[in-house]
Amino acid sequence: MSGSPTDTYWAGFDLGGTKMLATVFNSKFEQLGRKRKRTKGNEGAESGVRRMIESLDQALEEAQLDRAKLAGIGVGCPGPVDLEDGVIVNAVNLGWRDLPLRKLLQDEFRCPVVVVNDVDAGVYGESRFGAAKDARCVLGVFPGTGIGGGCVYEGRIIRGKRLSCMEFGHLQVTHNGRLCGCGLHGCLETEASRLAISAAAAKAAFRGQAPHLLKLAGTNLTDIRSGVLAEAIAHGDEAIEQIVRRAAGFIGVAVANFVHLLAPDMVVLGGGLVEALPKLLVDGVAEAARQHVMAGFVSSFKVVPAKLGDDASVLGSAAWAARICAAG
Repeated sequence: MSGSPTDTYWAGFDLGGTKMLATVFNSKFEQLGRKRKRTKGNEGAESGVRRMIESLDQALEEAQLDRAKLAGIGVGCPGPVDLEDGVIVNAVNLGWRDLPLRKLLQDEFRCPVVVVNDVDAGVYGESRFGAAKDARCVLGVFPGTGIGGGCVYEGRIIRGKRLSCMEFGHLQVTHNGRLCGCGLHGCLETEASRLAISAAAAKAAFRGQAPHLLKLAGTNLTDIRSGVLAEAIAHGDEAIEQIVRRAAGFIGVAVANFVHLLAPDMVVLGGGLVEALPKLLVDGVAEAARQHVMAGFVSSFKVVPAKLGDDASVLGSAAWAARICAAG
């Protein structure tokens, strides 16, 4: 059996993006077992929860632990979460709505379960173990299909009374702008998400302004992924680079507004787009943010890429569950 007989063991889930990742840790948050499955957008909640249970059982098997050894489980879920009752309010990429996930997992594993937004979990992970370790106030921004945001202030995730908050992608950045998937107009996601960037890139390719992108992926949005955008830029598609720079500028303006509210000392950028284009995104966001803050704030914060990759949310959700359980 892994670990010492007196150790405590925690599990973390990440349900964001296209993955379902279950990981088991010891009390030092060293990884003991791990199982990854792809999420299925058309999968029902019952089937999805069953696969979660299977994934954690397989991770426990790899860790050579049985269920009874688990001290608690943290789950990072996309979208708004009812934190008091552990209910997934609406996870669009999973097709789950009003799902009492905490109760379902507690009934199955007979241990405490803490449900948290997946980006909140990722930012907490970076603040405990990654790029923002020991920072007082951390803002995390994760551009992807949408744009997730989270904030950890003096070691605690900022949250509402019942619901997760920090819907960073739905800050309004253009007046009467494009229609967002949320039903509002002018949201940051309509200008700077990977989906918005890919749509603009497809237009550039169609118009003959991005020949390398056209050769690599054509004009199909599903094929214009973060790595393809990076490759097109590396091959000299200046139009694509300008599209990404424009998106970084919008994110930077939103970051500047947040700097004026809470003065974070660290801004962490993560997700697949940042991993593919770290310098372009990080430098672009930092430059735009500093251009839009008051003089006294210009040198008060750093903008850095995330360090933990896929481990951020599972580490963060497990560590947050441990903190909540310790607090009673």
